[in-house]
Amino acid sequence: MRKLLLGDEAIAQGAIDGGLSGVYAYPGTPSTEITEYIQVNKIAQERKIHSMWSTNEKTAMEAALGMSYAGKRAMSCMKHVGMNVAADCFMNTSITGVNGGMLVVAADDPSMHSSQNEQDSRFYGKFAMVPILEPSNQQECYDMAYEGFELSEKVKLPVLIRITTRLAHSRAGVVTRSLKPQNNLSLPEDKRQFVLLPAIARKNYKHLLSLQPQLEKASEESGWNQYFEGNDKSIGVIACGIAYNYFRENFPEENCPYPVLKISQYPLPRKLVNRLVSEVKKVIVLEEGYPLVEELLKGYLEKEPIHGRLDGTLPRDGELNPNIVARAFGKAETTRLEVPSIMVPRPPAMCTGCSHIDVYNALNEALKKYGDGRVFSDIGCYTLGALPPFNAINTCVDMGASITMAKGAADAGLVPAVAVIGDSTFTHSGITGLIDAVIEKSPITVIISDNESTSMTGGQDSSAIGILEDICKAVGVEPNHIHVLLPMKKNHEQMVEIISKELAYNGVSVIIPRRECIQKAVRRKKAEAKQNSAE
Repeated sequence: MRKLLLGDEAIAQGAIDGGLSGVYAYPGTPSTEITEYIQVNKIAQERKIHSMWSTNEKTAMEAALGMSYAGKRAMSCMKHVGMNVAADCFMNTSITGVNGGMLVVAADDPSMHSSQNEQDSRFYGKFAMVPILEPSNQQECYDMAYEGFELSEKVKLPVLIRITTRLAHSRAGVVTRSLKPQNNLSLPEDKRQFVLLPAIARKNYKHLLSLQPQLEKASEESGWNQYFEGNDKSIGVIACGIAYNYFRENFPEENCPYPVLKISQYPLPRKLVNRLVSEVKKVIVLEEGYPLVEELLKGYLEKEPIHGRLDGTLPRDGELNPNIVARAFGKAETTRLEVPSIMVPRPPAMCTGCSHIDVYNALNEALKKYGDGRVFSDIGCYTLGALPPFNAINTCVDMGASITMAKGAADAGLVPAVAVIGDSTFTHSGITGLIDAVIEKSPITVIISDNESTSMTGGQDSSAIGILEDICKAVGVEPNHIHVLLPMKKNHEQMVEIISKELAYNGVSVIIPRRECIQKAVRRKKAEAKQNSAE
């Protein structure tokens, strides 16, 4: 079937036909029409594709990741400055990887037609070391969205699709393809994949680095990257994305004397770039936005005598130290003190008497009948609940992601889904996610484990002290589904009963287990004793 579509609409149609289960976005020109198209599309409605707006780009990205966690295909859309809001999650998705295919669409706005800057989202893709697709026309918009999910699932990484205003808001004929089925609900094989504790994150990061040759090979073999021969070797042309169209308007294929390399998939296809450079006297790079390819050329040209982390002279990951630098210069290493064998590494653990322990014990018991893989957590000392003996949480991605990932997973059909967040993290970044959940009456249980302190960073006063219940009521959580508990062993059965009740509730519930941080209590009592003795 052939349709006349905007670039935005072509991406939306390609995603629908490619097996999309949910789009998460915040409106912003020139990306808005992607989600609007899906919201009114008949097939999307029949398939119950999630398409409600998110509170911001950060919650959109996290909810899309939550749906991907649950095995389904998700897309998050935003304009270029929205990438700044979503960057916390986006950068970490390259470390967690994905389960179901995940597309991130960034619509850039060169010349600032309706924006405050001209930033180029390809730099985010390069920064995160994920595949980037840059369509040159509406047909490629459709095809890249349609095929992008499979690329994402093949390499287990999010795929960034970068478009610009002219492509987003111009129309052309698009040939559509057969409708693919949506993915079934399926949890990650590695239950710790999404828990970015440092030990896991370091391992995941090394894996991300090991994937880079495969991503480059995919670019070399991509049909979207094409090399066109030319007889006049005085100039070679590299044309990226929509800039290729601008070039072809001046030099149609049958009348172009120069060799041309069209680039629409990144990372840069190194062999094709080197082939072009070796054949011509000079290269002109045509790219919309910032000079990303132009800046990269020196690093990619085999002729250039540049050494460092890219060629292995220095390690690609980890910190530098004097010995690493010495080896790079061929100098002898200095003697290092060996760690005595009696020093046994000790992993971090929750403090004896910590209230989070009582929370996880009760939660684990309440969840027994539902099975593993349902608890989305956040950044704080309670993240240690991922470790034995609790093994209680399944994700820790960025500040506030617990609620929105639980929501996305629930949207995908993982019910019940539980979010565990701390009091300080909740006021930092969790409120907006809770608003999304309330608006859609998502069947999630949110546990705000309140120890009245920003404990992981030294026990600073939490911004949430005294206002958690009021915040939850103010954003629309029903008062009879807000519970404040005292997390102690003697109250274990009561906690299990209330958590179990709210897990069965088809809507948003909030449970606030509240007890002062044990370390803060010790410091407080010492200060009070000192004050009393002084008096």
